[in-house]
Order: sequence, then C-alpha cells, then structure tokens
Amino acid sequence: MGELTIKERNKVSNSGRKSRAKGLVPGVIYGKGMSNLMFEVGCLELGKEISNSGEHGILNVNFNGETKSALIKEVQREPINHDVIHLDLELLDGNSQIETDIPIQYVGEGFLTQKGAVLQKEKDLVKISCESNKLPKSIKLNVSKGVDGSVYKLGDLEFGEEITVLESLDTVIAAVANERKLTSDLMAEEKSEVINDKVHK
Repeated sequence: MGELTIKERNKVSNSGRKSRAKGLVPGVIYGKGMSNLMFEVGCLELGKEISNSGEHGILNVNFNGETKSALIKEVQREPINHDVIHLDLELLDGNSQIETDIPIQYVGEGFLTQKGAVLQKEKDLVKISCESNKLPKSIKLNVSKGVDGSVYKLGDLEFGEEITVLESLDTVIAAVANERKLTSDLMAEEKSEVINDKVHK
C-alpha cells in the first residue's frame, strides 16, 4: 500500500473548483476525535492509489508529517470523462470494525458469451462488516458454468469467517439469459410500443 499526501484547503467559495483547475482533487476526511478536515490531493497521485486499493479500500494518508489509515467512503466522478472530482475519507482507529461496500467481481463472462448467453447484473457491490485490516479488495463469483435461467444470490458468494454480510443472502445479484431471447423480448417490447402509439393517436 502506498501513501497519499493531503494538504488542508481553505474554506472559501468555489475552492473545490479552484483545486480541480490546478490538477488537484478536493476532499474531506472525518473520524472520531477530529473535526471534518477539508483537503486537496494531487489527481495523478490519487488515481494511482485508487487503482491499487479500489474505490472502497483503505489508504495510508499523510497529513502534516503524520501517517494514518483512512477508509474510502465515497469517490465522486465526473459523469462524462469519469475523472475524480471529490473524495470522502473516514479516519480509522487501529484495526477497528468497519462497515463498507466491496465490489463483486464476476469471473467467466467470456464463457457465457461463447455459449450465446449474457449475464444480467443486478448488483455490483455488497455491504459487509469486518476489521479494517481484513478488508478484501473484492469478492469473486465464477459464472462460467451458468446456463440460461441460472440465478445467483449473495448466498452464492464465498466469504471468510472474518466477514459479516449486512444484506439478505437471498438477494439476487445476477442472472444468465439467452442472448437471442433478450433480443426477441426487446423487439416484442418495441412492437408493443409502436402499436400503443398508434392506438393513442
């Protein structure tokens, strides 16, 4: 894990916009025993650390020469080019118990494509609780053996004993459908819309 150096920014109007204009990303860090601190950090440096830890991981944050661990609570991105425009961090107290979302990594989608099927994803994240030093970067689900009609639930994910899932294990996260069937359904919906338009005109 690398280290992210942050600098306090002034609480002035449009300071976030000014930070971004200088190639910096504005953010806020908070936690027990401290007031909310508004900061800015280099865009390239931040991008490198997020690439390593993931958008829901833990960063080593250096402020005024002191390094502490912080959990990424939210990464806001610009909708068109997806550049990071704001960052929320929560300061961690040792190996404390944390609640956060981790990404679901679907493995084997290429095999479904070869079989003429597609994976319809209902969820990309799952909320968990664990000690901060045991936070996984993601959780994998192998879907390569899926067939038309296969349904995957949170209960199909394999978590270690140190992880507590904070959602119902019956929650559907993905399903496999035949690609031709999807195309047929879409055409039927479009045909129905055309007929309804003609009826109402």
